[in-house]
Amino acid sequence: MDHQDTIVALSTPPGISALAVIRLSGKESITLADKIFKGKKLSDQPSHTLHFGKITEDDTVIDEVVIGIFKAPHSYTGEHIVEISTHGSSFIVQKIIRLFIDLGARAAGAGEFTQRAFLNGKFDLSQAEAVADLIAADSDSAHRAAMNHMRGGFSAEIKKLREELIHFASLIELELDFAEENVQFANRNELTGLILSLRDHLLHLKSSFRLGNVIRHGVTTVIAGRPNAGKSTLLNALLNEERAIVSEIPGTTRDAIEEVVNIDGVLFRLIDTAGIREATDVIEKLGVEKTMEKISQSTVLLYVFDVNEMDREELLNELSKLPQGKAAVVVTGNKIDAQRNNNLENQYLNIENLIFVSAKQKIHLDFLRKKLVSLVAGDAQAGDKTIVTNVRHYEALSKADQALEDVFHSLQSDASGELFAADIRRALNALGEITGEVTTEDILGSIFSKFCIGK
Repeated sequence: MDHQDTIVALSTPPGISALAVIRLSGKESITLADKIFKGKKLSDQPSHTLHFGKITEDDTVIDEVVIGIFKAPHSYTGEHIVEISTHGSSFIVQKIIRLFIDLGARAAGAGEFTQRAFLNGKFDLSQAEAVADLIAADSDSAHRAAMNHMRGGFSAEIKKLREELIHFASLIELELDFAEENVQFANRNELTGLILSLRDHLLHLKSSFRLGNVIRHGVTTVIAGRPNAGKSTLLNALLNEERAIVSEIPGTTRDAIEEVVNIDGVLFRLIDTAGIREATDVIEKLGVEKTMEKISQSTVLLYVFDVNEMDREELLNELSKLPQGKAAVVVTGNKIDAQRNNNLENQYLNIENLIFVSAKQKIHLDFLRKKLVSLVAGDAQAGDKTIVTNVRHYEALSKADQALEDVFHSLQSDASGELFAADIRRALNALGEITGEVTTEDILGSIFSKFCIGK
C-alpha cells in the first residue's frame, strides 16, 4: 500500500444522519479540496481553521459544507488533513467521495489514517491500537484504560524497561568484541538484580491482563441456584426491568437468558440459568446441563439460595457440587424479606463472599453491586493504573519474560555472555513489538485491518 498518496473515506457511520464527516489525508488533500470547494482558497488559510462554502461539480452545487483544514505536521496523521462536514445523505457522501477519487485520491483502507499516524511518528503502535479501543469503549473503565494507553502510559513503562535492559545489552555486546581478552564490562550481580526486577514488573503487567480482558469484553456473570431461589427476580432487579419470566412454578427458566448491565463503569454480562436439581424431563435435564456448562465458563458465579429453604450444611453441600472453574463465587442469600430470623450471619458462618438480599423488595442490592465490582475490577477504579487489555501485548510480555528467565538461568550457571546475549536480544525484540520499535508488515496489517475504514 502506497502511503505517499492522498486517501479519502467517510469517518462517521454510514446511513442517513444529520451530518456526515468525510476525511482526506495526504500531501494533495488541501489542493484537491480547493478544486471542488467554492469559498475561500483553502491552501491560503492557516491550519486548524473552519470554512463555510459549497462543494460543486461542473457548477452544480452538491452540498453546503463546513471544511476543517489541518496542515502537516500538526495533524492526526502528520500529513495535510481535510475534514468535510456535509449533510448525512448517503447520495451526497458517495458523490463527494467519488469526486475526490476522480481527482486522484484513493479510497482509504481499514485503519489507514491511524496507520499513517504511526508511520509518521505521531503514535507508537500500542497508542495506535488504543485508538480502536477508545472507539469501542462501552464502559467507564474501558474508556479509562484506553485513554491511559493512548496517552502513552503503557508505552512509557515498556520504553523504560527496554532502556534499562539496553544498557546492559550494550555492555554484553562489547564483551563479545573483546572475547579474546576475557574481560567483563557488565557486572553480573547488577544484571541479575535487573533481570529479577524486570521480571517482577512484567509479572505485574501480565497479571493485569485478566482484569483488562474483563474491562474490554465485560464480565461473564452466571446466576445459578435451585429452582425458585429467585434467580430470575434477581436478574430483573439488577436490570431494573422485567426481562425474565418470574413464576412460583419451579423450573420456569429452561434456557439461559443473557443481558448486559453497567455497574459503576464495568459491564456485566448477566446470564440467568435453569434451576439446578434432579431433572424431571429431557428438556429440563438439557437446561441443567447447560447451566453447569455456563458456570464452568463464567468469570463470576452468583449462586442464589432461599434463606427460608436451605440451611448452612445444605448450602455447603450444594456449593461443593458446582463445577470447579476459575469463577469468583458470590453466595447470595435471597428472600430475606420473608425471613423471621434476624441472626442470619450466625446461621451461615464462615461462608466467603456471602451477601443477604431480597431481590423482590430490592433490599441490599447496592451491597451486591459493590461486591461484584470489587471482585473483578477493584484496581480498574484507579484511573492512572496501567492495565493490559490487548492479547497481542500479553503475548509479547510473555515472550519477553521467557527470554529473561533464560538469561537468569544462564547467569545462575555462570555462563559466558555469548550464551545469553541472544536471549537479551529476544527480550528487547519482544518488548519492541509492543510499541512498534520492532515490527513487520504482517503485524501492521493484522492490527489495522481491525479498525473502521475512516479511522
